[in-house]
Amino acid sequence: MSENSARQSPAFRFMIYVLLSLGACGMLLPFAWLLRSSLCDEKSVIKPLESLGDFIPPGIHPGNYAEVFRAVPFLRYLLNTVFITICVVGGSVISSSLCAYAFAFCRVAYKKRVFYCVLATMMLPGVVTMIPVFILFREIGWFDTFKPLIIPAFFGNAFAIFLFRQFFMGLPFELVEAARIDGATNLEIYWRVVMPLSRPVIITVAIFAFMGTWNDFMGPLIFLNSQERWTLQLGLNSFMGQINNQWHLLMAAAVMVLVPVLAVFFFLQRYFIRGIALTGLKG
Repeated sequence: MSENSARQSPAFRFMIYVLLSLGACGMLLPFAWLLRSSLCDEKSVIKPLESLGDFIPPGIHPGNYAEVFRAVPFLRYLLNTVFITICVVGGSVISSSLCAYAFAFCRVAYKKRVFYCVLATMMLPGVVTMIPVFILFREIGWFDTFKPLIIPAFFGNAFAIFLFRQFFMGLPFELVEAARIDGATNLEIYWRVVMPLSRPVIITVAIFAFMGTWNDFMGPLIFLNSQERWTLQLGLNSFMGQINNQWHLLMAAAVMVLVPVLAVFFFLQRYFIRGIALTGLKG
C-alpha cells in the first residue's frame, strides 16, 4: 500500500480525528473551568476538586452575572469598549483599504518602495514609540479622551494595508481597466468594483481590528484616567480590588468579556480563513 493510500484509509483518518478531538478538548479545558467557576458560589469556586465529578458545581448560580452589573459599572465599561471597537474597526477597514487600493492599482512612481517602507514600520516595537506618542497626545489635549484610541485607526495600519493590497493584487485587473475606460474615477472603482469583491479580506481585517481593540489593555491604561471612560479590560483588571476577591464574580465578568470574541470568530471563521488564504505573496 502506498503512502498516499495509507493516508486515505478510514483507520488513519479516524486516528487523526481522535487526536484532533483530544487536542481541541485540551484547548477548551481552561474555558470550561472559567465557565464552571462563573456559575459557582463563593466557597465552591476555590474548593479543591477531589474527583472528576466535583467539576460540576453543587449548585448553579446564574445570578453571578447579574451581580457583576451591581458590583461595578460593568455596563459603562461595555458601552465604552463597544464604541471604541466600532470606530476602530470602521477606521481600519476604510483607511487601510484606500491605501492598499493606491498601492495595487494606481500608477505612481516608487509605489513599491513606499509600500516596503510601510511594511518596515511593522518591525518597530510599540514600546519604542509609546512615550513620544503619549507626550504628543497629552500636549494636544487628547489625554483622558477616546481620541488617542480611535483617531490613529483612520490613518491606516501596516498589516491591514498589506492584507488588502495582496488581496487586491489577486483581483482581475481587467475589471479596473474596464471601469476606467467607462469613465469611472478611482473612488468609484474602489467603492463599486473592488470593495464588493473583497468581502473575505474586509472581514479578516475587521476581525483583527476587533480582537486587537476589544482585548487592548495597554492603550486604555495609558490614555484613560477617569473611571467613567474605562474599557472592559481596565474594569476587569480593577475588579479584584473592587469586589474583595470574590472569584466567582470575577470569573463571570471574564466570561462576559470573552464571549463576544468567541462569537465573532465562530460565526466569521470561514471568511477569516478564506481571507488569509487569498492574501498570497503576489506582486
